[in-house]
Amino acid sequence: MDITQPINALSQDLARAAHIGDPNVEEAAERLLLALDPALRLAFIDVLTQAATEIAGALPGVTIGVRVEGRELALAVEGALLAQRPAEPLEAEEPDDGDAVTRITLRIPEALKVRAEALAARRGQSLNTWLVAAARAAASENPNGGGSHTASSSHRHGAGRRVQGWAK
Repeated sequence: MDITQPINALSQDLARAAHIGDPNVEEAAERLLLALDPALRLAFIDVLTQAATEIAGALPGVTIGVRVEGRELALAVEGALLAQRPAEPLEAEEPDDGDAVTRITLRIPEALKVRAEALAARRGQSLNTWLVAAARAAASENPNGGGSHTASSSHRHGAGRRVQGWAK
């Protein structure tokens, strides 16, 4: 990242402001600009480091560092979320075919939730929509759930011991 452009813009602004004064002010401004260049570069590094820290804090498992390469800055991004290959897009949510929508409570590890949220965001979906699509995709691949028996029709219609609903 080349920070020369914004530093030059600040220098030109200061030179224009000094141009209003007499030649002694202009000469002092030129000397000041030479001394300010390293301080401005350090200020840019500080601002970028703070931004990188905030962004990394919002993305668990990701670290972002700021490196100086010559007179340019480079951002180094590392982490589990970036190392993943993008998954195949899940099919768009299908019509519910008249099935009632049921609310469930799902307890999953925080790291898995973060990954699922990132994948959903990448597709422009809410986490709920993404999870429904993932469940549909998994159910269509193996409708018997890996060899386990399917629910009887009496359970699907609420005649069994199944409890549905939401409690507070």
